[in-house]
Amino acid sequence: MIESHDRNEAIINLLLDHPEGLRPAQIASQLGVNRSTISRYARLPACIFQDEQGRWRVDRALLPIEIEFSLDEALAVHLATRMLATRTDRQNPHAASAIHKLSKATARMAPLISRSLRLSADWMEGATLRDDLYRQALETLARAWAESRKVRILHRSMRTNELAEFILKPYFIEPNAIGQSTYVIGPREPDDALRTLKIERIESVELLDERYDIPAEFDATSLLASAWGIWLSDHDPVEIHLRFSPKVARRVTETRWHTSERIEELEDGGLLWMATVAEPREMLPWIRGWGAEVEVLSPPELREMLLDELRRLNQLYGL
Repeated sequence: MIESHDRNEAIINLLLDHPEGLRPAQIASQLGVNRSTISRYARLPACIFQDEQGRWRVDRALLPIEIEFSLDEALAVHLATRMLATRTDRQNPHAASAIHKLSKATARMAPLISRSLRLSADWMEGATLRDDLYRQALETLARAWAESRKVRILHRSMRTNELAEFILKPYFIEPNAIGQSTYVIGPREPDDALRTLKIERIESVELLDERYDIPAEFDATSLLASAWGIWLSDHDPVEIHLRFSPKVARRVTETRWHTSERIEELEDGGLLWMATVAEPREMLPWIRGWGAEVEVLSPPELREMLLDELRRLNQLYGL
């Protein structure tokens, strides 16, 4: 006789392979047991439910995950959670709950790391902005992504402040540490053009029954490789040339700022920094942060953007 734990795991794995759901007779056939045996499975995990058509399905939001960490893996988790805790401005109770569980999982092996994880979770629960609309949108998009289901979205444009309603196929969810924000990436119907939408600007999101398939060739890592942060572009990536002063040269070389970056040392001790970036405008906040220690050499349009800001700053401060 199959043990309860093994039986449940077998059913869960089977249903995960069939997101559309299976009837008890189909499950019995797949597991090689009698239909009556399946009917006697009264105590199923909370993540398994029966839909209106009588099919058994898995609620992925309730699916438990068991995991163990080595000491070095626990440190990696600590670093990741610290980044999450310090670079998000909105409450995410699910993230806080996950970090609390990680804290418990590492308590015996690494009590100091465990304590740090717990404090990070506490910080996320108490010090961040409560935004129920953002939380609901994130939850719905996560379910849509996990179950390959389309969503109907009402999204507010940053440029026009107007609302637009459309159908989206979520392919990926990506955080952006620079803007302390989260984005969903996927094609928008009816043109099926790939869009990157800031979740904080979503006014409403409805989970639909219609499903979709993510193309096998879709690779979010490759897609975002040329992006400075999150912005994609319809045109080819642009070559960026910056000249850094000797004063900040060492600091620049301590960090790899972009996957495509190349650096040349100059005779005066400064640096020529080069990279190929999808949308140069997204770099402006980073370039501004270096002040007079960096000069934009190319492209001309990026240099002109910075010069225009300098002119407006002169007017603002009466220089």
